[in-house]
Amino acid sequence: MNGGETRLMCPGLSGFYARVEPIAYAIVRVALGWIMIMHGWPKWTRGAEAVGKAFATNYGLPSSLAYAAIFLEVVGGAALIVGLFTRFFASALAIELLIAMFAAHWAKGFSVGQGGYEYVLFLGIVCFMIAIRGGGAYSADRAIGKEL
Repeated sequence: MNGGETRLMCPGLSGFYARVEPIAYAIVRVALGWIMIMHGWPKWTRGAEAVGKAFATNYGLPSSLAYAAIFLEVVGGAALIVGLFTRFFASALAIELLIAMFAAHWAKGFSVGQGGYEYVLFLGIVCFMIAIRGGGAYSADRAIGKEL
């Protein structure tokens, strides 16, 4: 071992792991994008004005943040799925999730079953990881040769 390299218990799997790593990363990025769309779509269909009132009433947040949340979750989620402007949208979603964690979930504790921050924290960390790594091998960013 050199430089912190880990040896596999089954060295014969190293080729398999090397081949599927880019695909596995794309699957994580696509799944996260889909999850974000599924969180944003109900807000979109209810309308930003109604969501804004809920933001203000339930969480003490400016109602204008509803527009940003809807945009980021629906458009940003779609962008993550195709890997377009990946770093920008993943960063913006990580920030949104951080705000949601403290504004809406923190007081309820850790457990997602009690409305806590467990799931939001996990999604935020995955967004942060994607923001650091970028779109990956199977992304529109890679196809156009540019990343933010």
